[in-house]
Amino acid sequence: MEHIADPRVGNFSIGRHYQLLDVIGEGAYGIVCSAVHIPSQRKVAIKRITPFDHSMFCLRTLREIKLLRHFNHENIISILDILQPTSLEDLKEVYLVQELMETDLHRVIRTQTLSDDHCQYFIYQTLRALKALHSADVLHRDLKPSNLLLNANCDLKLCDFGLARSARPPPDIDDSSNFLTEYVATRWYRAPEVMLTFKEYTRAIDIWSVGCVLAEMLSGKPLFPGRDYHHQLSIILDILGTPSLDDFYAITSQRSREYLRALPFRKKKPFSQLFPEANPKVRKLIGAGLLWNDDRAIPTCPYL
Repeated sequence: MEHIADPRVGNFSIGRHYQLLDVIGEGAYGIVCSAVHIPSQRKVAIKRITPFDHSMFCLRTLREIKLLRHFNHENIISILDILQPTSLEDLKEVYLVQELMETDLHRVIRTQTLSDDHCQYFIYQTLRALKALHSADVLHRDLKPSNLLLNANCDLKLCDFGLARSARPPPDIDDSSNFLTEYVATRWYRAPEVMLTFKEYTRAIDIWSVGCVLAEMLSGKPLFPGRDYHHQLSIILDILGTPSLDDFYAITSQRSREYLRALPFRKKKPFSQLFPEANPKVRKLIGAGLLWNDDRAIPTCPYL
């Protein structure tokens, strides 16, 4: 196995059956390289995760592996192999061998204008992936353009299941505190009930993210690019307007209610004004996904 000349890679211990090609991504989780499986000459992606500094990272890694091994869906990234260390003492890193996808939706949005056909096909595939997850009572909780991988054929696969959780936690376990403290997904795609502590979280938090992603595909820029918590809420209020009384009292956090009550009333902006060139059906779909309440939590199949 040859090493690539990139200081970010370091000691990439993947054995003699793989040859590294290039670094294609990195983040807090670790690093992703493209590689060739030498016996089959198949190009793959190898994700190196270093989760053992903290027990929470270990749990996330285990959760992601279990979920990806469970789902066998053409719009969800699959694990082809898990490279095991030679001994327990060497278990400092985890290497996941996955399908290689050329790019992601974040990069595509930043570099080109998408046609209606592209937007429709990408969101269709995203909703197919969500339908598979939600049918199994799994919430992704980190749906954003960079987690939607693409290839040259415009095939889309949802990835990064480190924050995914069951939509139905065991009734004898109070999971709410863990849910909140662990929910650290990108703020721009975060549903208002996550920020304001509604009674419970449902599949609606993923549908909200879909609405944000679709809006971003149309405009080429994030719809709610908040700098911080308060700015994020302010942008949402500017577009969706002040929540109704029913939506307001669905917020369980007294502090959040007081914060909203102190703000001036804001009128909702019509999506026809925000996206004047968009197909009316697309605007309707965005509107169905971006609601204060979890009425957006209708099953994903009607959208399909």
